Amino acid sequence: MTPADRAPAAVLPSSQVAECLQTMVKALRAFQMYLPNNPIYQRATQQVTSAFGPIWAATDELRCTLGETEIVWEGEPVYQQLNRPESLAWALYKDGLRELILRRGCEEGEVIRFLETVNRARFLPAEAGDDLLTLLWEQEFRHIEYRFSEAFESEANLAGMAAAATVGAEDPAQAEQRRQAVAAEASPRAPGVVDIEDFDSTLYFLEEREVDVLLRMLEEEYSRDLRGAALAALLDIFETVPEATVRVEVLDILESLFPNLLGRGEFRVVAYILREIRGLARALPDLDEEQRARLEQFEAQLSRPEITAQLLQVLEETHALAGDSDVVEVLRELRPSAIETIVTWLPKISSAEMRQLLQASVERLAQGHVGEVLRLLRGAAPGALGGIIAVAGRLKLTQAVPALGDLLGHPEPAVRVAVVQALDDLGSPAALALLDRAIEDADRGVRLAAVRAAGNRGYRGALKRVESVVLGRKVDELDLTEKMAFFEAYGAMVGPAGVETLQGLLIPRGLGKLRSNPETRACAAMALGRIRSPAVRELLREAARDKELVVRNAATRALRQLEE
Repeated sequence: MTPADRAPAAVLPSSQVAECLQTMVKALRAFQMYLPNNPIYQRATQQVTSAFGPIWAATDELRCTLGETEIVWEGEPVYQQLNRPESLAWALYKDGLRELILRRGCEEGEVIRFLETVNRARFLPAEAGDDLLTLLWEQEFRHIEYRFSEAFESEANLAGMAAAATVGAEDPAQAEQRRQAVAAEASPRAPGVVDIEDFDSTLYFLEEREVDVLLRMLEEEYSRDLRGAALAALLDIFETVPEATVRVEVLDILESLFPNLLGRGEFRVVAYILREIRGLARALPDLDEEQRARLEQFEAQLSRPEITAQLLQVLEETHALAGDSDVVEVLRELRPSAIETIVTWLPKISSAEMRQLLQASVERLAQGHVGEVLRLLRGAAPGALGGIIAVAGRLKLTQAVPALGDLLGHPEPAVRVAVVQALDDLGSPAALALLDRAIEDADRGVRLAAVRAAGNRGYRGALKRVESVVLGRKVDELDLTEKMAFFEAYGAMVGPAGVETLQGLLIPRGLGKLRSNPETRACAAMALGRIRSPAVRELLREAARDKELVVRNAATRALRQLEE
């Protein structure tokens, strides 16, 4: 072909050629499974004819080179299939075809006859006298050309080899006479013993290379994913047959298979089905409303509580890897309705990597669907409520503050502690105002969490409540840990204005001053450690020499905090 002849192909993208070949492969599969009067067979024929339209708009000829697993056009692979039993390239290559040329006009019947011939050749019995070459000769194509490799020697060479083989050969009459003499001298054959002479030996036998090819083909056939092929056939039927009854039946089959596949841990197959279903919803504009709704619902059913729980149980029992691409893809398909189930299951997952992956999935869903988080804050199951509260805090969902305020009255102290931690994470003025309320909670754990959060943030809005505890009579009723938390929060909130008050508790001056108990004095020292002032350092150095050990230790610790 001259450069001028090849010029039109330059404007033809290789992706268009690849799409045309993929259409031919699908048609080849349809021709294998259905009769010509079947609607799927006829639809495949129409699709192949239509696929050549964009090709002929750019060029008049497709010249393809064939390899064992690929088809090459213009030096670029446009079709590749490593699974030989399903490969169009291998079906042509194994019978010697090395080049295929398709010209304008082949789509008007010839390409269909070509594919039907390829199918016939693939299923010829071993003893058949025909092969792909002879079958193609019978078709007498006008718009399709092909080139086969020279697999045999010339007749002259074969004749020469036959002549050489007969040199020095024994006369057949002499050979038969000697065979009869040996048979006469041999002892009689025992009853039931088989004589090899009773069988005619075969004229030909397979070479070692041919045996290896057969073994490899057998191995590929036995290892073939029949379930994947069946699913692909179902999806092809859904795509190519527009009848509503057929599509509804396919959807019924897929929906019944879905929970079973999840229960068996077949994440690769589940991911494949979800991928294909999403592609069908985009690619088929002729779907009616019911079919499209069922396709969308099919993706949504993965997030139903019972299905999501089954998925998570399988992930835990099979010790699935968090880095498995199929697992990641399945989790990416979850909807907001799965948030509550995942949060409930998170403490049961033993793998830290898997917990991290599931936590990331929850946060992704929550960030994109705040309304679902707010709904769960007001109505989630007890086992999931703490996790939902934590998610709202980590994502800093300020819209959740009113719902968190309502939960401060929840009867479970653990829930109220989780609310306090979420309010601390949020850190907004409205959230901190709710912390002020929690400081007077009836539960010690809630009070402790609230006062520490307010102290760490230096929230002066809670100063009045904290000061009433530090300087009031209730302080002596608190244990050392809670008392320490209140004093440290007081120091962080009040600042330099509280130095004089704390000094009076730590080191009373004057004859009329009463010395506080050692625990209260130690707490005052820790509170001073939250106030950065030169006067504070002198007070703490003096307290570090106190005769009470607990006071000395607290003052030394407070000095270290000031130096950090």
